[in-house]
This record gives sequence, structure tokens and C-alpha cells, in this order.
Amino acid sequence: MRRMSVILFVAAGLAGAGLASFLALSVGEHGGGANAAPITPRSTPVLPVPTVAVVKKTVPLYLDYVGMTESLRTVTLQAKVTGYLAVQAAGDGADVKTSDLIYRIDPRDYQAALDQAKAQVQRDQAALEYARANNHRNSVLVKAGWVTKDAFDQSTSTLRQAEATLAVDQAALETAQLNLGYTEIRAPFTGRLSRSSVHEGTLISAAGTQLNTLVQLDPIYATFNPAETDLAAIDKARAKGPVPVEIRTNDEGPLQLRGTLAFIDNAVDRGTGTIAARAMIPNHDLTLLPGQYIRARVNIGDRPDALLVPQAAIGSNQIGKFVYVVGAGDTAEQRMVKLGPTYGELVVVDKGVKEGESIITGNLQKLGPGAAVQPKPAAGQSGS
Repeated sequence: MRRMSVILFVAAGLAGAGLASFLALSVGEHGGGANAAPITPRSTPVLPVPTVAVVKKTVPLYLDYVGMTESLRTVTLQAKVTGYLAVQAAGDGADVKTSDLIYRIDPRDYQAALDQAKAQVQRDQAALEYARANNHRNSVLVKAGWVTKDAFDQSTSTLRQAEATLAVDQAALETAQLNLGYTEIRAPFTGRLSRSSVHEGTLISAAGTQLNTLVQLDPIYATFNPAETDLAAIDKARAKGPVPVEIRTNDEGPLQLRGTLAFIDNAVDRGTGTIAARAMIPNHDLTLLPGQYIRARVNIGDRPDALLVPQAAIGSNQIGKFVYVVGAGDTAEQRMVKLGPTYGELVVVDKGVKEGESIITGNLQKLGPGAAVQPKPAAGQSGS
């Protein structure tokens, strides 16, 4: 038993010596010992980020509304005389100018009536001239006693009747001329036609046959409904002069046309709490048509010293909107912000940032509060 204990003790000693030799060898292979360099922990990576400085500018103040375009004038073209349609001079959907010929009804019946009225005028004109000469002659003879007073009175009456008859004939002539003119349906104003309801050969009735519809496109109305709470701001802007209005056909589209506020109704709709308003928009290129939905922006003034940052820099979480600002030691500092209106790619920040601070605009998905960053001016930005 004592011999076995000695053997185990010697074995344990040998094992310990081997382990010590192995550790010494390992340290020597890896540069250990008194002259070995200390092991340093791994450094945190620095993330390069594009930045833009917060700028302070005067920006316009807008009130945004959804609206619809309306034509200034819309007229249904109808005939005032009866006859067969001889000519459709303007095609469906054509743009016409004031006094352009659109339709012509067969004028032959009305031309004949005009010729007859002219002949009647000529006949009664001759009768009037004879009655006038006869009355003048009798006026001389009655003084000399060669013609009785009754004969003179009869010639005077005949003269008056001839004058009245000629007046009737001239009215009939004018009516015939008007009816002949009514055989041509011309554009009462510059605009665009709709689809024709009749075609050549159709018997047009003066009882109210609708031929077509003409609408004016330039200028055009943009109608919208401001809330009654906006009236004070709009009235204040109107007191200073014409109120500019910008028109877009959708939220994302570019600015299309500009005009001015032309009308505000005289009563608020109590059912909706809004009031009808419209702007007059020059539409020289005819890009807007009646009935289109539009976005109207009413410029009610300017806002000085507004702080602007790119919309791309805005983040969102459960608390609200935020931006990352380059803080002390080039670290990302998260700031909760209160946003105002947008202006293209920029947005007004009402609260949360200061002028000149560097706003991080890229690599936002890789950032977190306190992350080390390397600021670089954003592409296309001066950073000022």
C-alpha cells in the first residue's frame, strides 16, 4: 500500500512538470514573456455618414385643399330655325375660336324668304314715293282751291299707310335676314366642342334639338372648399392684394399652373363647416379640363426664419419623428422633432434642431444613439 502511494505521487509530479513545460513552450511560441506586447481590445468601427446643415430661410405659407376644375362658360348649342343639317364644319372635340362656323343648316328656304322680303320692300317703297309726291301736289292744289280738303286728307292718309307698310316690310326683311343668319351656328366664344349629337342630313327642329356642347378652357376655374377656421387667414391675405394659388393634378406631381383667388362665397355650409371658393387659372396649353380633381395650394403669406432639413433625414418610431444630429465627439445624437409643412425635398422643423447643426441624411438604418460617425457633406449639398 505504501509503495502504491509513492508511485502515484511520482506520476502526479511528472504530469505537473509536463504541463508547465507545455505552457512555457506555448508562451514562447506566441511572443510571451517579459518582452511580449500587451493584447489590446478590438476598437469600435466608425461609420461614414452624409450630412447636411440645418438652414434658416423665409418660406411661403400654404393652405392645401382638394378641389376640382370647372369651366368658366359652358353652352349647349341649339338651332333656332328648322331645316336639314347641311354641313358640320367642326369635328367632334375640335378646338374652335370665337365666330368659327360649327354647323350650317340648309339655307335655301330662308334665302328665298329673304329675297321675297326684299322685293316686298322695293314694291312698297315705290308706293310710298308715289303717295308722298301725290300728297305734296295736293297740298299745293288745296291752297289754290283746285283740290278739295277731303281729297287732300285722303292723300295724306294714303301717305301714312304707305309709310307704315314699308316699316312692316323692313321688319319682315330684318326677320328674314336673322333667320338666314340662324342657319349658321357659330362659336360664341373660344373653347372645345364635345361629341356631336347630329350629323349631315338630320332634320333639325327649332323646338330644341341639342347639337353639341362648347366649354371654355382658358382660363379655367379651380374650385375648392376652405374650412371656416381658415377664413381669417385667407381674408387677411386678400386684404394685402391678389392671393396666389398653385394647382397640381396629384400630390406627387410637379407644379403645373398658377393663378389667383377669384371668389369666396357669401355663406358657410353649416353641414360641412366649409365655404365655396375658386381660383382663376390661366390654361394656355389646355392641360386642364373641367371635372379634374386637383390639389390647390393657397399662398397666404410668408414664414420668416423657418428651419429646414431634408425629408430623407426624418426617421420614425413609436414615440414620433426624429433626426440624427452629429453630436460631441462625432457621435450620432437622436433628436425628437416636431415637423411643419414640406417644400419639395425639404421639411420645416418647428422644434428639435438649431440652425447650423449637422443632420445625418444617409445610413440611417445602421445608426443608433451614440454611434461613432464620420461626417461627410452629402452629394449635391454644400453643408451650409
